[in-house]
Amino acid sequence: MRKFLPKNLIGRAMIWLLVITTLAIGLHPPETVAMLSPALPGAAESSSDSHRMADLQKIQTVLESKVVRQRLEDFGLSQEEINARLAGLSDDQLHQFATDVDAIIPAGDGLGIVVVLLVIAILLVILVYLLNHRIVITKNSG
Repeated sequence: MRKFLPKNLIGRAMIWLLVITTLAIGLHPPETVAMLSPALPGAAESSSDSHRMADLQKIQTVLESKVVRQRLEDFGLSQEEINARLAGLSDDQLHQFATDVDAIIPAGDGLGIVVVLLVIAILLVILVYLLNHRIVITKNSG
């Protein structure tokens, strides 16, 4: 039969091995240099561009509505004139306009309501099916 080292001795050897390795690595750290980096002008512009594109997308979605398009045509504005005016707005004006559009149409286009009603109907059908109830419509003759 073989004799094994006690677990306590193996644990202590592992601890000392880790301590010595950590000290050896800590005594010779790699040479590093830290400094402040200037802000990238492209990063700020791309962030601004992405916000502008999101605001334009939101406004274009509203402008594609038949009611809004008809109302703008009643005022005598063509699609080209609308696009030219939108292109002439600053980023702050465009963001304010997109925010105002959200305030005017808080519920969106109504798709969410339709989805919720369909989910409720499906859940009711599943509930009736699972409870083994049958819905029978009979005609009263009287």
